[in-house]
Amino acid sequence: MSNFLAPGRLWLLVLIPAAVAVYLILQRRRTEYALRFTNLALLDRVAPRRPQWRRHLAVALVLLAATSSVIAFARPKAVVKVPRERATIVMTIDVSLSMMATDIDPTRLGAAKKAAKNFINQLPAKFNVAVVAFAGTATIVVPPTTDHASALRAIDSLQLAESTGTGEGIFAALQAITQVPPDPNHPNDPAPARIVLESDGKRTVGRTIQEAAAAAKAKDVPVYTLTIGTQSGFIEMDGIRQRVPPDPGEMQQIAQITGGRAYNAESADELDNVYQDIGSSVGYDELDREITSRFAGIAMLLTFLAGAASIAAASRLP
Repeated sequence: MSNFLAPGRLWLLVLIPAAVAVYLILQRRRTEYALRFTNLALLDRVAPRRPQWRRHLAVALVLLAATSSVIAFARPKAVVKVPRERATIVMTIDVSLSMMATDIDPTRLGAAKKAAKNFINQLPAKFNVAVVAFAGTATIVVPPTTDHASALRAIDSLQLAESTGTGEGIFAALQAITQVPPDPNHPNDPAPARIVLESDGKRTVGRTIQEAAAAAKAKDVPVYTLTIGTQSGFIEMDGIRQRVPPDPGEMQQIAQITGGRAYNAESADELDNVYQDIGSSVGYDELDREITSRFAGIAMLLTFLAGAASIAAASRLP
């Protein structure tokens, strides 16, 4: 009963078994009458028997439609996931030189860009998206906005630079979250936010990841980390080949401290799967919502089918 806004109306469902009982009684009387007054041998030759279920199909559909109508009349409700009005995702992308490695097609940075854009395209329109890029320093490329197209363009324009300031990237992401417009009804409430951090390497400059992770935890902002690359990755600088294996240890530490999750991606396909997992856990509230229209639609469909079955039976279609 707690799943209905007007549960008292469900008592109308007692009419359904009552209607079934009346129908069965009428069918029984019809059969008795036919056996008593009809020449069955002649009837079989003139009108061969048809499958019994066809005679009852229209009635069954009508009863199902009535049941669905009563349920709709009782105003059912269900728990549904509703996008948060101020939910914010900060895409924080490492653009250090090691991201030019080609162990992920076409490059680590190229694959990261593609997966990030696919992720943004799947977000509800009301979600805010910000873009932060970091190498030796960190920059808020796009502040939080519902204009997802601008975030996509910014990701396309990211360029490589020297060094890796992972901690600075997280601090810049936290600064971006403070730029989300306040809620008019609750101006002091922080925006529900998540940081998605893509990187392949170990911090080389700037504030430590421990400082940055502690700051994110204090603001209740989980960081979802994505370590990109394989152990065989390398880059060529001035004709010299340098190995650039990823360092998932730091990324796992960031996620653990902040309450996020750490992922490893060694292929472009894995990147897409990771983003689907992140998207299912960010920026939704579970609310009770009325779903009357769902059952009203079912009742309407069943009514149309019952009408078609009645027409078919009246026309004696095979």
